[in-house]
Amino acid sequence: MRADVLEGLSREQKALSPKYFYDERGSQLFEEITRLPEYYLTRTEDSIMRAFLPEMAEWIGPRAAVIEFGSGTGEKIRRLLKYLDVPVACVPVEISRGHLLASAHSLAADHPQLDVIAVCADFTRPFSLPPIRGARRKLVFFPGSTIGNFAPQEALNLLTVMRQVAGDDGGLLIGADLVKATATLEAAYNDAQGVTARFNLNLLQRINRELDADFKVHAFRHRAIYSRQEARIEMYLVSQREQAVHISGQRFTFGKGERILTEYSHKYELQSFAEMVACAGFRVQQVWMDPKKLFSVQYLQAR
Repeated sequence: MRADVLEGLSREQKALSPKYFYDERGSQLFEEITRLPEYYLTRTEDSIMRAFLPEMAEWIGPRAAVIEFGSGTGEKIRRLLKYLDVPVACVPVEISRGHLLASAHSLAADHPQLDVIAVCADFTRPFSLPPIRGARRKLVFFPGSTIGNFAPQEALNLLTVMRQVAGDDGGLLIGADLVKATATLEAAYNDAQGVTARFNLNLLQRINRELDADFKVHAFRHRAIYSRQEARIEMYLVSQREQAVHISGQRFTFGKGERILTEYSHKYELQSFAEMVACAGFRVQQVWMDPKKLFSVQYLQAR
């Protein structure tokens, strides 16, 4: 974390990695975000999953090993497992060892017939998968809209890792947010209650606490804008004055109005998404959307 923060703040466009949002407080705030009226993503994906899970299970087929990247609490994989035909293994992959072990123990207790294999790894990089016995197919499961948090080349790299994990007869069930009206998108990331602002600013509080930094958190403001040209939300922390911050013996200066980039959230057209996954060795087999076509869940087959 220290190395990433120092490197990110040394760039011409200062940046902090969104993977550091999720300390305990950040995770709590994100759960609040998912329940906000403006934040359509979570409830829309949930509605798609509820409506089409039986159909998704048919595409996946029997005796699957399900490998969830960024499993968190494991809530979504539990829903999927209910509909699968004799799943043989569940492999949660998570960088936070504490959350991973708690989730894996709970899954194993609730599904004694499953081989639950916890893998502690940074899934954005290639990692070793333990042997999985008796599986007819490997399914990588990546719900939510997390793929959109990666720049195009990074997203392609991640999809390539997923293709390697899935293997030649494997599949990928993935959530992808879709291009829509700018007003809808910007409202989702600039909620009226200010929860997203607190979530963004909490990143500075975490850096202060864990890296002994001296960010004046009140001297920054949250801002999220939609770039139609790049088809992405860009989330920033904006300095409200000229100031300096010290982290691990290094000094960083900020001008008034200077921005720290904290997150991208790319939105996709169906065609552009299909072209991207094809470069990683997947073919789109089925797309499920809500009636307003705000969000998609897609089943991809390895080519």
